[in-house]
Amino acid sequence: MHDKSDGVIVGLIEAFLTARATRKPSAHTQAAYRRDLTAVAGLAAELATPPLPLADLRIGALSPGLLRAAFARFAADRAAASIGRAWSTWNSFFTFLVAEQVVPGNPMPAVGRPRMPLPQPKPLRGEDTPEQLLASAARGEGRQRDPWPERDVAVLALALCAGLRLSELLALRVGSLGGRPGERRVEVAGKGGRPRVLPVEPGLDEVLSAYLDSRVRRFGARTVRPDSPLLVDRRGEPLRRGGLQYLVESCYRRAGIGDRVPRGARLHALRHTFATRLAEDGAGAAEIMRLLGHASLASSQTYIEVTAVQQREAVRANRTNRALVGLVWSQAG
Repeated sequence: MHDKSDGVIVGLIEAFLTARATRKPSAHTQAAYRRDLTAVAGLAAELATPPLPLADLRIGALSPGLLRAAFARFAADRAAASIGRAWSTWNSFFTFLVAEQVVPGNPMPAVGRPRMPLPQPKPLRGEDTPEQLLASAARGEGRQRDPWPERDVAVLALALCAGLRLSELLALRVGSLGGRPGERRVEVAGKGGRPRVLPVEPGLDEVLSAYLDSRVRRFGARTVRPDSPLLVDRRGEPLRRGGLQYLVESCYRRAGIGDRVPRGARLHALRHTFATRLAEDGAGAAEIMRLLGHASLASSQTYIEVTAVQQREAVRANRTNRALVGLVWSQAG
């Protein structure tokens, strides 16, 4: 791409999305990029002097002042999270344009960005809820036309004992599992293209082996080649996003723990449970960061902080602590 500051915004957006496609983002992510870029660009076109159709808006017209005005209009009826996401998208867009020598610099630092509180962990509620969930799945409880407890337990165990995201679970291949007995590991294609390798403890190894054995019995040995998807549906087809979410929700329902799943967490509640238990058992933020594949230490620190708050609340609930209130004063009187 040549150095042309008069490039039409619509065409540059398409060039940016094409470049991002090589990173294999989900269709949902690409749609969000397009939506945020087009929405703010459309507002900038309306606010330009004179107003322009979006198709005629050129990159050279996007001064810091016009961008600030467009983002102010964009922010009027949107939540802080949506504004922050759009800001990040535009920042990436301008970073791309600078690298392609379309513009000399990135004006986004001059555009205000809302301060975003880190999302709070949403683990499953209840001390023994993960164990109840796994036990229920292993028994194949509930009315199922074709129960497959080995597969269901494997999905739950990968999320609860390795902390994998939904996209990471779907990307796993049979060959992602490797290593000698006692030193087993799983290679994960993490968020943002960051790979990581996680240890597989004997219990999880046994669960995954039982699942693969059951899969051979169902569909034959050809279905467990190294390049085959690790997780499949009851027809032997690769599990997809909706199918995986439905599987986990069905496990919640059959186990009777729906009221212990934080609203909006769904499968992610299992990942949060993994991280929360790490913190409760003494893992540091750096260890949690590596195991979960976080991009920043701050994300991992939230689990430590939440655990500390829970510990303080537990101590505060101790009746003996309440008995201390006013004790010294009563003696002094």
